[in-house]
Amino acid sequence: MSELFNEVDEEVRRERLKQLWDKYSLFIIIGAILIVAGVGGWRGYQYLEGKKAAEAGAAFTAAAELSDQNKHAEAEEAFNKIAATAPAGYRNLARLRAAAEAAARDPQQAVKLYEAIAADRSVPAQDRDLATLRIGQLLVDTTAYNDMVQRLEPISGPGAIYRHTAREMLALSAWRANNVEATRQWIEQINLDPETPASLRNRAEVMQALLPPAAKS
Repeated sequence: MSELFNEVDEEVRRERLKQLWDKYSLFIIIGAILIVAGVGGWRGYQYLEGKKAAEAGAAFTAAAELSDQNKHAEAEEAFNKIAATAPAGYRNLARLRAAAEAAARDPQQAVKLYEAIAADRSVPAQDRDLATLRIGQLLVDTTAYNDMVQRLEPISGPGAIYRHTAREMLALSAWRANNVEATRQWIEQINLDPETPASLRNRAEVMQALLPPAAKS
């Protein structure tokens, strides 16, 4: 008798499954197709992105080689092309390198290129800070101290990745402006930071030795 009941239950289950299949088979098939298409699309996207990255990497290396050969105009053109077509990582690096190449022929044009990078919120903060630092390096000999402070002080605070070089440039700018007190303050920040590189600390000591005695107290 139990075998009969089992057969009836099995038949009922088959009938219910058939009803479910008849009712939902189209949706199941469409869902399966979408899953397969989605996986295939993702794989295709990964392949294309990998291919783009490889091509951008090769182009970046070729552009860097042009720079090493002092072919700055050609290198700048190559980096600009990468910046216009490459994935985001290489695009940002290429913009920075293109600005560096421009600095060899036209520092003011390079400043404008770096300013565009520093103001672009789609660029990672670290790259924006680097662009700001490059601006400071290009302007430190010709720009007023107050302008240098406005540009570099935001990247000179505790924990800022480029704070050491920013502080050194601000100290140098203050020293060139005969602003002894500001020079002393920046040198003090350099000396008090335990992570200041030894070479930079040594340069700060040399600068401090050039200050009037009253500024050392």
